[in-house]
Amino acid sequence: MKRSIVITLAAALVGGLGFSQSEDSAWTCPEGFAGQTLNVYNWATYIAEDTIANFEAACGVTVVYDTYASDDDMLVRLRQGNPGFDVVVPSDVVATLMIDEGLLMEIDQAAIPNWGNLDPTFLDLPFDPGNRYTVPYQWGTVGIGYNTERVGEVDSWADLFAYDGPVAWLEDTTAVFGVALLMNGFDPNSSDPNEIRTATRFLVDNGGNVVYIARDDGQELLLRGEVDMVIEYSGDIFQVMEECECDTYAYVIPAEGTNFWLDNLAVPVGAPNPELAMAFIDYVLDPHVGASISNYTAYGSPNRAALEAELIDPELAEDPGIYPSAETQERLFFAEQNAEREAQLFEAWDEVRIFIGQ
Repeated sequence: MKRSIVITLAAALVGGLGFSQSEDSAWTCPEGFAGQTLNVYNWATYIAEDTIANFEAACGVTVVYDTYASDDDMLVRLRQGNPGFDVVVPSDVVATLMIDEGLLMEIDQAAIPNWGNLDPTFLDLPFDPGNRYTVPYQWGTVGIGYNTERVGEVDSWADLFAYDGPVAWLEDTTAVFGVALLMNGFDPNSSDPNEIRTATRFLVDNGGNVVYIARDDGQELLLRGEVDMVIEYSGDIFQVMEECECDTYAYVIPAEGTNFWLDNLAVPVGAPNPELAMAFIDYVLDPHVGASISNYTAYGSPNRAALEAELIDPELAEDPGIYPSAETQERLFFAEQNAEREAQLFEAWDEVRIFIGQ
C-alpha cells in the first residue's frame, strides 16, 4: 500500500541569515584516533568541499574517499565482501536489502552525542525500525530537470513521456518503475508480476525520446545541451541551477507524484575502523557540518538543529522543489524493496533497455 509521507518542515522555512560552513563547527573529536585511517564510500558530488579535510584536521586522521555512481554499484561490491570500507551511504531502498542480507553493522548510538540533532520525522522508519543500522544523511525527490528555453513549462510525467525531443532517464530502476506503475494507476511499490509487465510495456512504449539512461550524471547532459529533459535527483539539478546563475534550468516535482527518498550513513560488516566511523557520523550530525553539506548538495537536511539555527541557505530552504509544501508531500511515496522484487525489476529493466536501445 502506498504510504503518504507528510514531513514537518516549518522549521526549514528560514529567513534572512547567511549560511554556515563546516569550519564554524565547535565539534571536538574524541581522543585516541590520531594517525588512523577512515575509508568512506559515497555517491559522487555528495559532500561539501571542506567536510573531509576539516574532519581529518579535527581528528588527526587520514580519510580515503571513494565514490560510486549508483546504489546498485555499491551494493554489488559489498555483496562480494567488504574490501575495507568503514562508512557507506545507502538509500532507504538499498539499506533494506543490506539489512536483510546482514551487510550492515549495528550503529552505536551512545557513541554519537549529536544524535539528538536529527529530526524525529526521519527516524524509526519502516526500512530500519529504531535506526539500528542507519543514520539519516540527506533526503530529496526524483523529478524532472529541464531546459526552460527549449521546453517551456513542465509540470507532469506526462509532459516528459510525450516530449518530442531528447530525454534522459535515470539509472534508478526502483524510482523509474515506481513512476511507470503510478502512471498506470498501480501502487508504485507493487510486486504483482502482471502490473510490473504493464509498467514495462509502458516504459517501452514511451521510451522513444530517450537518448541516454544516465548513471547519476543526467544534470551534466542537460548542462551540455545533449538532452532537454532528464529524470534526476532533485539536488543534482539544483546544483546546476546554482552554478549557472540563470533561469535556463528548472526542476519540478511532477503533479502525478514521485519517489521521496532518504539516504543514510551506515557501517558495513567487516569495517576496519567502526569506532572512527561512529566519530565521523557524529561529526556529520553537527549542525554546522550538516548545514554545510546540505548547502553544497542542495538536498534536504534531516538535521533539525541546523534548520532551527537557520544555518541552511535561505534560497534553498524556501524552495518548494527542495522542501516541498504539505500539499506536495501528500503525493510523495517511499520506495519499498525486497530481494524478490529487486530481481523482478532488474529483469524488466533489462528488457526496457533492450527495446529502447539503451
